Amino acid sequence: MSEPRADFAILGGGLAGGLIALALRRADPALSVVLVEAGETLGGNHRWSWFESDLPEAGEALMAPFRKLNWPLGYDVHFPEHSRRLGSVYVSLASVDFDAALRRELAQSTIHTNRAVASVDARGATLEGGERIEARCVIDARGFILSDAFEGGWQVFMGRHLRTDRPHGVDRPIVMDAKVRQHDAFRFVYTLPLAADELFVEDTYYQDTPELERAALSARIDRYCDTMGWQGEPIAYETGVLPVVTGGDLARYQREVRIPGVAMAGARAMIAHPLTSYTLPFAVETALLVAENRDLPGEQMAALLEAHARRVWKRTGFYRMLGSMLFGAAKPDERYRIFSRFYRLNPALIERFYAARSTPADKLRTLTGKPPVPIPRALRALAGHRPALTSRKGSQPNG
Repeated sequence: MSEPRADFAILGGGLAGGLIALALRRADPALSVVLVEAGETLGGNHRWSWFESDLPEAGEALMAPFRKLNWPLGYDVHFPEHSRRLGSVYVSLASVDFDAALRRELAQSTIHTNRAVASVDARGATLEGGERIEARCVIDARGFILSDAFEGGWQVFMGRHLRTDRPHGVDRPIVMDAKVRQHDAFRFVYTLPLAADELFVEDTYYQDTPELERAALSARIDRYCDTMGWQGEPIAYETGVLPVVTGGDLARYQREVRIPGVAMAGARAMIAHPLTSYTLPFAVETALLVAENRDLPGEQMAALLEAHARRVWKRTGFYRMLGSMLFGAAKPDERYRIFSRFYRLNPALIERFYAARSTPADKLRTLTGKPPVPIPRALRALAGHRPALTSRKGSQPNG
C-alpha cells in the first residue's frame, strides 16, 4: 500500500522532528508533510528547558504555540562551597504539551504515531507492515546511533513529577543542587516548581558507565524529598541515559550512518550540546534552517544538514574539551567542583555556555583563575582518550 507522494517525510517525532514539521507548516501551509513516530505520542516522555535569551526572534515565534512554564524570578544553584541565585529567565516545556500543540497546529494528515520505520531511502520510507511513504525530501530524526566513532561518558537521570500534600513554597527552579552525596559521579538534583502543589524532581549523574539503577535512584529521590520537606504522591516518572561526547570523528560517523539522499537532524545528526545534552536551541535552529530551504530537493537538503552538523561540531569543540577534563581530570566524587567554580561566573556567560554560544572572552574566563582540577591531570585528560560510546542501557534520547 502506498500513500500519495509528500513533499517531506520526517522520521522521528521527537523535539527535532516535531519542530521541523511545525516550521515547515508555518512557512508554507500548502506543503505536504508526513511526520512518523514509533511511539504513541510526539516527544515521548520528556521535558526540555532553556533560558529565554537562547532563542532569536524567529525561534520565539516558532515556540509560541506551545504551553510553557516560565520563571521570571530566575533560578538557584547549590554546592557544598556556596549557593547562588541567578536572575536569568528560565523556561520549560513538557512533552505532553509538545504533543498537544503539534496535534493542534499540524494538518490532521501529517501525524502518524505508533508507526515504526522498517527501511529508509532517498525516495521515502517503508513502515513495518509494508506501508510505503514516498517523499521529495526525507529527514531522519530518530535519535542518537551508538558508534565507536565517539568517546566520552554518560548522563543518567530519573525524574519524578510529584503532587505534594500541601503547598511546597518553591517559587523558582533549583537548576543544580550538588550538596547531595555524589555516589562516585558528578551528581545533582534538579527541581522545577510546576504548580503550587506540584514539583518535578530529577536526580542526575555524570558517570563513566551507562547503567541506570532505577530502584536506587528512586530511593534517593525519596530521601531528597524527605530532606526538603516535600511529601506527596508521584504523578509520573521519566528516565534517560544520554551520551556526553568528549571527542571523536564526526566525518567517520557521517560516512558510517549516511543513507544517500536522506537528511539527518537532531541527535541522529549529532546536533546537540555535547556536554550538557541541551537540545532545544539546536532543534529550533535546525527547524528554521530546513524551513528556509524548503524548496531544495532531497539530496541537497541532506548535504545542507550534513554541513550544518559539521558547523555545530566545530563550534562545540570547547565543550568537548571541558567534558574531557570533567571525566578525565577530576575524581568522580570531586567533579562537582568544576561546576561549583563555573557557577560563580557572570550569568550571561552561563546562559551563552548552555546555548553553545560562548564568546572567545567567555572561553578565556571559563579557563582562567584557580583550576578546580590539578593541571597535570587536566593535561593528561586532554591528551588521552575516553571509552567509546558503544553500549547503553536506558532510554533513547529524543531527536
